[in-house]
Amino acid sequence: MFLKFFKDFFLKRKLKKSLSNVKNEFSNESIRTVGILIDESYFTETENLINELVTNGIHEADITLLAYRDTVKKNEIFVNTTFSIKDISWDAEIINADVKAFMNVNFDLLINYYDVEKAALLLVSCTTKAGFKVGFSTIDKRLNHFMISTIAENYKIFTDELFRYLKILNKI
Repeated sequence: MFLKFFKDFFLKRKLKKSLSNVKNEFSNESIRTVGILIDESYFTETENLINELVTNGIHEADITLLAYRDTVKKNEIFVNTTFSIKDISWDAEIINADVKAFMNVNFDLLINYYDVEKAALLLVSCTTKAGFKVGFSTIDKRLNHFMISTIAENYKIFTDELFRYLKILNKI
């Protein structure tokens, strides 16, 4: 527990430096591929969120999900690719190959679906190659291009607002 606090502190310190160098440029291309970075520690309705995206015109094959959990047991089996703070080194380097693969995909849209700042989630969000990043307004303003003001439990409101503004921006 004590070491976890220090690791979190060092990650946030490193993130503070990298967030100051973030470029606010985003792609004007239409959205075909979507990456979702989600905090499964307390939001468990990922299937409903994906169904809402599919209902609004995104193909399920074009959606990639990466889930974060505070604690991961050794023998636990997950449906989605899952990572934890243990998959990040003290130097803020990603150890998990699946997370590295997710970060190297050039998504047209990255949905940062978490409304509580956690160092591991911020690190992955910051370093992911995405043309347009969307998230909650409670997260650092430098991280996302577009922010929606709601809570994570209201996934229906989030997706309705997201697609309403994507249509206005001619992204879909």
